[in-house]
Amino acid sequence: MASPRILLCGDVLGRLNQLFKRVNSVNKSAGPFDALFCVGQFFPDEPDRLDELMDYVERRAQVPLPTYFIGDYGVGAPKVLSAVSRNSANQGFKMDGFKVCDNLFWLKGSGKFTFHGLSVAYLSGRQLSNGQQFGTYSQIDIDTLRAFAEEPGIVDFFLSNEWPSGITNRATVSDIPAGISDSSGGDSTVSQLVAEIKPRYHIAGTKGAYYAREPYFNVDAVHVTRFLGLASVGNKEKQKFLHALSPTPSSAMAAAEISAKPPNTTLSPYTLVDQVDRRKETTKRASDIELDSQYWRYDVSNKRQKHGNGDTNKVCFKFISSGTCPRGEKCNFPHDADAREQFLRGVCLDFIIKGKCEKGPACNFKHSLQDDGENHSRKRPGSSNTNANRSKECWFCLSSPNVESHLVTSIGENFYCALAKGPLVQDHVLIIPVEHMPNTLSLPADSETELGKFQNSLKLYYKNQGKEAVFFEWISIRGTHANLQAVPVPSSKAAVLKDIFTLAAEKLGFEFVTKKFSNNSEGRKWLRTQFDKNFSCFYVELPEGSILLHLIEENEKFPAQFGREVVAGLLNVADRADWRNCTIGKDEETKLAENFKKRFQVFDPSQ
Repeated sequence: MASPRILLCGDVLGRLNQLFKRVNSVNKSAGPFDALFCVGQFFPDEPDRLDELMDYVERRAQVPLPTYFIGDYGVGAPKVLSAVSRNSANQGFKMDGFKVCDNLFWLKGSGKFTFHGLSVAYLSGRQLSNGQQFGTYSQIDIDTLRAFAEEPGIVDFFLSNEWPSGITNRATVSDIPAGISDSSGGDSTVSQLVAEIKPRYHIAGTKGAYYAREPYFNVDAVHVTRFLGLASVGNKEKQKFLHALSPTPSSAMAAAEISAKPPNTTLSPYTLVDQVDRRKETTKRASDIELDSQYWRYDVSNKRQKHGNGDTNKVCFKFISSGTCPRGEKCNFPHDADAREQFLRGVCLDFIIKGKCEKGPACNFKHSLQDDGENHSRKRPGSSNTNANRSKECWFCLSSPNVESHLVTSIGENFYCALAKGPLVQDHVLIIPVEHMPNTLSLPADSETELGKFQNSLKLYYKNQGKEAVFFEWISIRGTHANLQAVPVPSSKAAVLKDIFTLAAEKLGFEFVTKKFSNNSEGRKWLRTQFDKNFSCFYVELPEGSILLHLIEENEKFPAQFGREVVAGLLNVADRADWRNCTIGKDEETKLAENFKKRFQVFDPSQ
């Protein structure tokens, strides 16, 4: 599939005739283009041009291609956008644009959507505090983008009206447009957001100047960001206001392409203010500094503050997907337990949060709310009916109609092995109790013998490929069916696993209890003595014999994907930290499982 062809434009200022004349010319000579994204003020800056704008809004003139704008301020904006908002076709939670007229769409507030494979995020309006209904962004808009920044995957385009403050830091002085020698007039909120979102391209307007900054490195990401500031349509200085791009969506790029660094790449302009703090850390080991910048991405909570009760029409995606939220009480979005329950029943995450799914029939999840009778949360914990129903619904119970039996690779008396659905890497395996149990530490002690055999067999299998096994388990007091994850790590990287997990723990504000054992059996015995069924916990078994354990306090917020996130960072596959980002078709899953069984057969203790 060919890469989408996109036109980008600065402040339109109501000069639609001039803009579309230029667009049609470019479209004929270098097109066809799929869309036009406009940043900066879209509406006129003086009443004389309002009629020109209204010709398009009222369909007396035609918009030549799909056009999206975020500069929802200027002459006529309140009248036009009020009517757009009242249109029944624009009701609901729409992130891909409110239709103004044919081919013209208003990107309201903030959001993220997919266009021809490209992930597009945006912040509409400006930072003003005069209570305007249109043309300003709110704290809710900011928090929404920060929530999206924590989602797996890379944002291809980030659209903002204002330039980010500090964008010229570390840039080549001779390339900076005249009159923009410093960061005055930039928006510090945009700077904070772009540093968290880490888009491949950041497009902005309002400065009245064209500026293509050198690419810059992002903290905690392998890809670079390119900033593009665009001039206004019809500017007297004849500066460039229209720019064409044809980027391959990041979701379709190879890892080597995504991580490519042009020779003129600079350090991030947004970390310059942190230099004083960094000097205090010069005593850190070099490896610690490297880990700090590469492997963990939860260190943004200090920037979030709660303002009011948030938007009750939206819900926290982090809580729904993992059962926890690192923002805790500072989160502006409800931690909806019913939505979480729907997610566990296989309902599409996008459908739950947005009310729709852009993947449509290609999505592997359900697009309707599931009602299996009485809500689980209303049943008495431990009742036989509850356990029976959960076993029927459980993805891991072999007797359940929902079990992915084509992924099962080996079955023992107390445990079975299956390839992970949405694997982090090839040969990512789950060791799962046959019985519907919430963790592997509460099974009868004699079952440990069989578990040890499976673990040792996987260790030998991985070692035969030049890799080491890391095992980890997240045990939640609200957990259902346990799974001990086994992930192969190249032997060359196994030595830093302990440092990486320790550093990640520090980022979340806790410290592991660490103990080293001469064999796996002794380590598991120690874990059973430390386990308390009244508390959640996380532990990891490392190749060199160490076990890292963390008992989680009652009100402590702990990310359920912690283990996978950390290993994904080590392996430079951060985009695969969420298993839903890695799902493949059933036929391919079946083929992978059959191939694994053939390779693993000589090591399989159940054979």
